[in-house]
Amino acid sequence: MTDHAPHTIGSRIKGLVIGKARDIHDPQLFRKVSLIAFFAWIGLGVDGLSSSNYGPEEAFVALGDHFYLGIFVALASALTIFVIAASYSQIVELFPSGGGGYLVASKLLSPTLGMISGCALLIDYLLTITLSIASGADALFSFLPSPWLPYKVGFEVAAVLLLILLNMRGARESVVPLIPIFLVFLATHAFVIVYSLAANLSSFGAVAHTTSADLHRTAGQLGTVGLVILILRSYSMGAGTYTGIEAVSNGMPMLREPRVQTAKRTMRYMSTSLAFTACGLMVGYLLFRVTRLPGKTLNAALLEQMTSGWGPAGYVFLLITLLSEAVLLFAAAQTGFLGGPRVLANMSLDRWLPGQFSLLSDRLVIKNGLLLMGGSALVLMLLSRGSVNFLVTLYAINVFITFCLSQSGMVRHWWAERKRVKVWFRKILINGIGLALSGFILISQIVLKFGQGGWITMVITGSFVAFAIVIKRYYYRTGRRLTRLDHLMATATESELALDASAPKSDRKRRAPRFAPKAKSAALLVSGFNGTGLHTLLTVKRIFGDTFRNWLFLEAGIIDADRFKGAEALQNLSAHIEGDLTKYVRFMRSQGLYAQGYSAIGTEAAEEICNLARTIFEKNPNTIFFGGQIVFAQETFLTRLLYNHTTFAVQRRLHQEGIPFFIMPIQVR
Repeated sequence: MTDHAPHTIGSRIKGLVIGKARDIHDPQLFRKVSLIAFFAWIGLGVDGLSSSNYGPEEAFVALGDHFYLGIFVALASALTIFVIAASYSQIVELFPSGGGGYLVASKLLSPTLGMISGCALLIDYLLTITLSIASGADALFSFLPSPWLPYKVGFEVAAVLLLILLNMRGARESVVPLIPIFLVFLATHAFVIVYSLAANLSSFGAVAHTTSADLHRTAGQLGTVGLVILILRSYSMGAGTYTGIEAVSNGMPMLREPRVQTAKRTMRYMSTSLAFTACGLMVGYLLFRVTRLPGKTLNAALLEQMTSGWGPAGYVFLLITLLSEAVLLFAAAQTGFLGGPRVLANMSLDRWLPGQFSLLSDRLVIKNGLLLMGGSALVLMLLSRGSVNFLVTLYAINVFITFCLSQSGMVRHWWAERKRVKVWFRKILINGIGLALSGFILISQIVLKFGQGGWITMVITGSFVAFAIVIKRYYYRTGRRLTRLDHLMATATESELALDASAPKSDRKRRAPRFAPKAKSAALLVSGFNGTGLHTLLTVKRIFGDTFRNWLFLEAGIIDADRFKGAEALQNLSAHIEGDLTKYVRFMRSQGLYAQGYSAIGTEAAEEICNLARTIFEKNPNTIFFGGQIVFAQETFLTRLLYNHTTFAVQRRLHQEGIPFFIMPIQVR
């Protein structure tokens, strides 16, 4: 009992902090962990809505004294939001199980372009986490006494750690605390926008006249080309407003069935609220002729002007509204925690990244992806000292790389399908407009931000791309060697399997072996009917000869990010495992030996295998367990990183309980 006490205490602490393990056999499991459109709007849309705190301001300030032209920029921004949302609605229709920028570019363009899109999106999600928390801290500490300022970075670090903890509990659990914050922000800003319009209703005619005069005056000063460039520059400076829309298509697996309808409804909520807020605030700046003041955002300046005659009630409203902005910026980091691990998982399944990033925890979240995104955000936060000015120069470039590649893939798809899809022209037009807008913004962002530090983003993304290529090549080379092993093992067993199949039924029935309770039993860990499993089996037979009369095969089905898509996927996984085990059993029975398969499904292979082993050993203490382990000619950092050590983990746990376990080497040269 003493040996297990620490484990029990640790489990209890983990249960209190993160939550108890979920029951994968619960028929209501997927309903419990999935998000309805309202929750998805909050969890995935908070990044876009929070961008109204800085996106419209950047666009408005870029106009300088020609702020009346802001009405054109506001309308263009709203149009862009709806176009991008419409184009991604078509993406979720085409990729109902998940169609983020990585998968779309991989399937519709090429795997390499998909990898570039995925790397760019991951860096964007990382910057979303870091910039959102840094911006929120700046806004919050602007209310606090200046002596508290040195604690800002520590506070930001604590905020990252808190979000990691919330997300380790589950997607739904991490979204629920955001609901009151999100609704307060939405209500207060909707009131600000409506009040701005209502208070200036009588002056709309004068505003229209002044806007027309400003348009002609600017054209006279700068020329028509200069006027267009000024408006386009302002429009591109507000590019941060459009980030976050892509998150819905990337987060499809976490949405409630029917997923496509849920995703479309979520994007309608997102696009409408974001367009209304971003466009409305820019119009509010214009109507109140707001200018940037030292140490204050345009939103703060607008609120001060609007509430100047309201007395104490005005100050309370201003305080609540600005605090909701600050807290919502913290919450915007949630988009990075929901989207980033999903991209990591998809890339790891395609062998661009280590396979560990597709694994789930017992709370059914992508644990390693969460830890990597959170850990990287902590490092970036400490290196930048939480500087918003530095982080904002790195932001908004990468997401438009993904936008461009996704829209390019969709345009190519509709053109190829034009003879089979009746409404292809309308569909290609939507994605084509999305491509044109995304391409313009991407080029503008690179030109405007490259010299200010945007080049750092390009270097980081390029380094990530190079790392992914190295990983892919290593997996490919090792996979080719293991494939040759599969071929050799299949050839070695082909004749024995054929002999069993051709024998008369009476012979097979007569020699059907029975379990020998007093004889030795060999229990083998397998990961499918493949060369590595057969190699381990034949090695044990060669070394131990006729020692074992009973042969048991243990296989654990791992529920990873790819398989956790519904009850049907889990049933398919179970059927696949049973098929693998049946092949081993048939192979051993063809040699007159008793064989039986044992299977389990879970999120951690070592734990499931150990549970099976304990059950078997309690019934038959004469059992000896074996597992195969790939051994490379030269151990390197990559061999340790890319190939898990489940066999070693099982051996360590079973040895602690006095259960014999041997490892059979599988050499890869």
